[in-house]
Amino acid sequence: MGMRESELRSLIEAAFPDADVTITDLVGDNDHYSAHIVSASFAGMSRVAQHKAVYAALGGRMGGELHALQLTTAIPS
Repeated sequence: MGMRESELRSLIEAAFPDADVTITDLVGDNDHYSAHIVSASFAGMSRVAQHKAVYAALGGRMGGELHALQLTTAIPS
């Protein structure tokens, strides 16, 4: 099944409009991605909370349309 990179990017950017998002398709199968997300929205949040916020933005697509997402999150410096 899989998810297009553009759809993944749109979901993340909708939840974090200020974000700088870099997405890499790790295997070329639209199912395994790496995402680096830098957003001021993450200020004051633990790393776990940041990741949970990103997963929430995906609306339950993890484990279905999207098999694996390697996340790194950061606050702008």
